Amino acid sequence: MFVRYTLVVASLLMPLFALAQTQYTLSGVVRAADTHEVLPGASVAVLASATGTATNENGAYSLPLPAGTHEVVISFLGYQPVTRTITLRRDQRLLVELPTAANELGEVVVRGSGTLEQKLQTTQMSVERLTTREAKLLPALFGEVDLLKTLQLKPGVQNGGEGTSGLFVRGGSSDQNLVLLDDAVVYNPAHLFGLFSVFNPDAVQSVDLYKGGFPAQYGGRLSSIIDVRLREGSHEKVGVSGGIGLISSRLAIEGPLNKGKGSFLVSGRRTYFDVFTRAINRVNQDDPDYSPIPDYYFQDLNLKANYQLGSKDQVFLTGYYGSDVFGFNSDGGFNINFEWGNMLGSLRWQHTFAPRLYLNTTASVTRYRYNIGNALDEFSFGLASTIRDLSLRSDLEYRSADNRHVLKAGATITSHDFGVGRLQAESVSNLVNFGSDVNYAGVEGGVYASDNFTINDKWQLDYGLRLSGFHSGSDTYGGIEPRVAARYSLSPTLSLKANYALMYQYIHLVTNSGASLPTDIWYPSRLSVKPQRSQQVATGVSWLLGGGKYLLTNEVYYKWAANQIDFRDGAQLFANADLDQEFLFGKGWAYGNEIYLEKKEGKTTGWIGYTLAWTKRRFPPQRGTTGINNGAVYYPTYDRRHNLTVVVLHQLSPRINLTGSFVFTSGAATTLPQGRFAFQDALGSGGDPVAVPLYPERNTYRLAPYNRLDLGLVYKLRPRHGESDLTLSIYNAYNRRNPYFIYFDRIEDPETERTTGYRARQVSLFPTIPSITYNFKF
Repeated sequence: MFVRYTLVVASLLMPLFALAQTQYTLSGVVRAADTHEVLPGASVAVLASATGTATNENGAYSLPLPAGTHEVVISFLGYQPVTRTITLRRDQRLLVELPTAANELGEVVVRGSGTLEQKLQTTQMSVERLTTREAKLLPALFGEVDLLKTLQLKPGVQNGGEGTSGLFVRGGSSDQNLVLLDDAVVYNPAHLFGLFSVFNPDAVQSVDLYKGGFPAQYGGRLSSIIDVRLREGSHEKVGVSGGIGLISSRLAIEGPLNKGKGSFLVSGRRTYFDVFTRAINRVNQDDPDYSPIPDYYFQDLNLKANYQLGSKDQVFLTGYYGSDVFGFNSDGGFNINFEWGNMLGSLRWQHTFAPRLYLNTTASVTRYRYNIGNALDEFSFGLASTIRDLSLRSDLEYRSADNRHVLKAGATITSHDFGVGRLQAESVSNLVNFGSDVNYAGVEGGVYASDNFTINDKWQLDYGLRLSGFHSGSDTYGGIEPRVAARYSLSPTLSLKANYALMYQYIHLVTNSGASLPTDIWYPSRLSVKPQRSQQVATGVSWLLGGGKYLLTNEVYYKWAANQIDFRDGAQLFANADLDQEFLFGKGWAYGNEIYLEKKEGKTTGWIGYTLAWTKRRFPPQRGTTGINNGAVYYPTYDRRHNLTVVVLHQLSPRINLTGSFVFTSGAATTLPQGRFAFQDALGSGGDPVAVPLYPERNTYRLAPYNRLDLGLVYKLRPRHGESDLTLSIYNAYNRRNPYFIYFDRIEDPETERTTGYRARQVSLFPTIPSITYNFKF
C-alpha cells in the first residue's frame, strides 16, 4: 500500500517539477513587526498586473513574476500595508514585516480572517475563520472570552443550549467535530460542564471552522473540523499580558530564545469559584439547616516554543494541560469527587526543500480522562474512563512555478488506547468488594493527495482523495473518501461555488444523556459497531457589494449519514464488557440554507447570519427492540428550524469600542409527558393515587424559542508602560429567561391536600449578568 501510494504521489509531482521555468519566483515570509510572528493569510499582490497570492499557514508565499521591475503590496487585516519595489533578474526572496495598524485598540491581530476579496476568490466554502481580536471585543458570559461561543454566532452552527459551548454543525452531533490544537486532538473542548471552552484566548493565534468541503488532509469525523493554532510568542522582547475578571484570571509570558532564533509563550488560567464557596461554607458550617455549596474550579496551562535550526529547518513544541475539579462533602456521609481534563503535546518539524516545496512532520500525544469517586456512609465506588492517542503525521506542500497548482500529500497514523470503563466498589467493612475494567486498542490511519488547480481566471478546482482505515482486535474497516470543490467567477465581484465530501468516523462517543456530569466514553468500531459515514454536497454564491466593503454569501447544503448510533432503552453504559449489544443503528439527514452578510473594514464592522435547517434521524426495529419511535423519522434535540445572529462592532473613538450581539433560535426538540395514568393501590388505602407519566414519541415538543442580546464596551487606558483596557460586558441585556429544562410541579387541593393535577415549570440559568475585566500587556 505504501509503495503504491508513493508512486501515485510521485506521478502527480513529477510533471510539475519538470515544468520549464519561464519566469522568476518571488518568495519569502510575512511577519508582524512587533512580535516577529508569522502572518498566515497575508496578501502579496502586484496591482499593475492584477496578480497575487496569499501566505500559507507558515507565513510563506511564492509568486511567479516576469523579469523586470514590480511594485509589490503586502497587506493583512489589522496591519499597515507595505509597498516594496523589486527588480527581478533571478529568483529572489523578500522578507516583510508589517507594522500594527494604529487604530487597533492595542490588540494585535496575529491572524486575520482574510480580506473579503480573498474569501470571494478561494475555492473553499463552508469555512469560518475567527481572530482572537474579534473574540476579545465581543460580549462574554462572566467576562470570560470564549472562542467556541463566538463560533456559535456563525451560520450553520447551533449551540447545545443555554450557557453551553457544545457545537452542533449542520445537523451533526457534538462528537462528530474534530477539534485540533496544533495538530493534536482535543477530545473534550469544554470547561465548567460546557459553559467555557478549554482555549485560552491569550495563547490562541487562530481558529478555523470547516463545515463542509473538507480538505483531504482532514479525516476521522463527519460534521466539522475545528483547527486551533497557538501563537508562537514574540521574537523581539519579553512581554507579559493577562486579565483579571470576576470568576477567573489569566497570565501569559512570551519572549525570544537565543537572540531571536526562536521564541516561547507560556499562558495559564484559573477560576476561583472554590475560594468563594469555601468561604461561604465556613461561615455557615454551624447552621444545621445549611446545605453546603459544592467546590468547583478549572485550570489550564499552554506552552508553545519554536526554534530556527537553520535557514530551512524550524521546530515547534506545543503543550497543553487542563483539568476540572468538582467536589462535594456533606456531614451526612455523602461525598463526591469528580475530575476530568485533557493533556496533550506535539512536536512539529518544518523543513523547506525549496521556495515552493515545504514539509511538516508532527508527532503528538493526547489523553482525555475522567474519574468519579463517590462515598455514601459505609459504601464507596469509583468510575473512570480514558482515551490515549499516539499520532504521527507528515504533510508535503508544493506550489508549481506558474502558481496554478498547489499540491498537497501526506499520511497519518494514530494508535488509540480506550479505557472504556473502570468500576471499583467496596464497603468499609470489606463485605462487598468488586471491580470491572474494560479496555480496547485500535489503530487508525490515512493517506491523502490533493491539488488546488487554477485553470484560468474563471475556474478553480480543489480536488483530492483520502484513503482511511481502522483496525481493532480482529476487525478491520476502511474506505475511500473523495473530496472536490470548484469555484467559477462570473465577474470580479461574483463567484459560484460547490463542493462534495465523503467522511468516515471510526470512534464514537458514548454518553449517558441522563447524567448531570460529563461521563463520556469513547468507543472504537468493532464487532457489530460499524464506522459512521456521511456525505455532504453544498452549493453557494459569493457576491462583493458596496465597492468591496460587504460580502454576501448564500449556501445550500444536503448531508446524509449512515450507521448513526444511539442506545436502546435501559442500556447499561458503564463497566459493561459487552457494550456492543447496547447500541442501535440508524440513518440521518440534514439540509438547509445559510445566508451570511459580512463587513470587515471601517469603524463599524460585523456580520448577520441566518440559517433555515432541518435535521432528522431514523432508527428502525432491531436487536429485539422496536427501535426509536417504532422506526419513524424524528427530530433530534439539536434540530433548530431558524437561527438568526447579528454581531456589530463599532469604534466610537480611538480608545472606545462598542460591541453587541443578538441571537434568536427556534426551541429545542424535547420529550415531555402528554398525560399521567393514575391508579389507587389494591386495598384502596388513603393518600394520593400513583401517577405514571405517559410519554408520546420522542421529541414531539419544542421548548420556547431562545433569544438573547449581549452588549459590551472596551475602553483603552493609558498606562505609563505597555497597554491596558477595561472590558465591560452585559450578558442577556433584556433579562430573557431562556429555557434550560422543563419539570412538572404538583397542583394540590388546599383543603384535602390531594393532588389534582400537574403544572409544567421552566428552569432558566442566566438572568442579566454584568461583568468587568481588566486586561493588560507590557
